[in-house]
Amino acid sequence: MWATRSVVQRAVGKRCLLAHSPHVHRPRLSKRSIHRCQRLLVLFRSIKMKRASRQQQLPLKEKPRHGGARRGAGRKPSGLKAGMPHRRRERHVARHPVHVTLRAREGLPSFRNDRLLFEAIRGSIASSEKADFRVVHFSIQSNHLHLIVEADDELALSRGMQALSIRMAHAVHRALDTGGNVFADRYHAHQLRTPRETRAALLYVLQNWAKHGRGGDYDPRSSAFWFDGWTRPPRVPSRAPVVAKGRTWLVRIGWKRHGLLRPGERPIASRSGTRLALSPAPA
Repeated sequence: MWATRSVVQRAVGKRCLLAHSPHVHRPRLSKRSIHRCQRLLVLFRSIKMKRASRQQQLPLKEKPRHGGARRGAGRKPSGLKAGMPHRRRERHVARHPVHVTLRAREGLPSFRNDRLLFEAIRGSIASSEKADFRVVHFSIQSNHLHLIVEADDELALSRGMQALSIRMAHAVHRALDTGGNVFADRYHAHQLRTPRETRAALLYVLQNWAKHGRGGDYDPRSSAFWFDGWTRPPRVPSRAPVVAKGRTWLVRIGWKRHGLLRPGERPIASRSGTRLALSPAPA
């Protein structure tokens, strides 16, 4: 840039400076010289303007700093604090029921033992049925919920679970006369694709209390009394069913290929810990 400026100044010379100075006696110049001086001066001014505009557009660099709030800073959470990863959920197919798990945040009373909280959550489940979304089975534990749900598509599943979570949160707020988050993280969803996997999920949900140490024939904090797949059916309560009737083939018929559920049967986790396995078949 400076080399260009010096070239222009040398090309213009004293004659251009004298020709455009009002206080100096102007010597006689030819029209050709005056025209040349004017062109060079215009060129010089355009170079200066481009240089100035180029300087204004330069971005300011952030000063290096240590510590403080910045993107990606801090120790990454692990264990239960890590929560559900925010990855894209798998594509949902209407013929596959979904096993959903919702975990409560720390500090809340037991969903299972607190009567007001239990009634609030059960009432929310009972009023959650829509044309394209329904809860067919549930189990309420002390700090988490297990649901078997059906939905027509991905949007119906997402909106149905969102509406159900909000309804349960509002019911818990009214029961406790407080506010704030009720669930610690987004829900976990696992699609059930085979009859064996569906049976294992039904057993896991309806007999989840046995997994946590107590157990028995029929869990009163679940939809076990409205389940028609026991080898020895319980007495059906006189009140209206809390859950909707299953519509998928896997929930209605398919899982029964591997045997009905026995009262008191316990769920057994697989060695990998990622899927559920069936208990030994009755003799």
